[in-house]
Amino acid sequence: MRPLALLPRPGHLRRSVVVVAGVLTGGVFGLAWWVDRFGRREQTGPADALVVLGARVLPGGVPSGALVARVEQAAALYHRGVAPWLLLSGGVGVHPPSEARVMLDLMVRAGVPAEACVLEEQSHSTDDNARFSGRVLRERGARRVVVVSDPYHLLRARQCFRREGWEVATSPAPIAGRMRAWDRCYWTVREAFALLLRPGLLLARAPDGKAA
Repeated sequence: MRPLALLPRPGHLRRSVVVVAGVLTGGVFGLAWWVDRFGRREQTGPADALVVLGARVLPGGVPSGALVARVEQAAALYHRGVAPWLLLSGGVGVHPPSEARVMLDLMVRAGVPAEACVLEEQSHSTDDNARFSGRVLRERGARRVVVVSDPYHLLRARQCFRREGWEVATSPAPIAGRMRAWDRCYWTVREAFALLLRPGLLLARAPDGKAA
């Protein structure tokens, strides 16, 4: 049994807890600020392909608002000539069909030729998006991609694709009118937690070693 004199004093323990909590809180909100700031920037430039990350499909195969917004943003970039083809990435979630297949239908309605779209229907996470999309991109000789997703998702998405060896630019889908400020705050902080739990992901760099 340890002597009482060697036991941590309650005051010291409380201070330690406060310090640790402060560091964690500062880390989360510091990352949240970075996530938000990064997601507001349009970084589009000429690319080999546009990669559109999937979002929830509702019952009956109805696209969610996020899915529609991502497709509309990517279709606009395609029509501007940013890239010659699009990779639609997303598997089957709670409700079929796959996110990629629902996006294809939306793309065609937006005037994008079906033959300009390639489907990746295995993904169920951002890590999957990067890994499975990478196989298709390599087969088609792509090197630089523009990833399209919601603003709060883009920093983690870019890091996942960088880790797979891609030169990545990002383009945020508009969220005005479909997401309340409180919801955006929630998802931004959630992304910050996801990054804080995976610090190695933040170290991923572009193929030339530069950090944006």
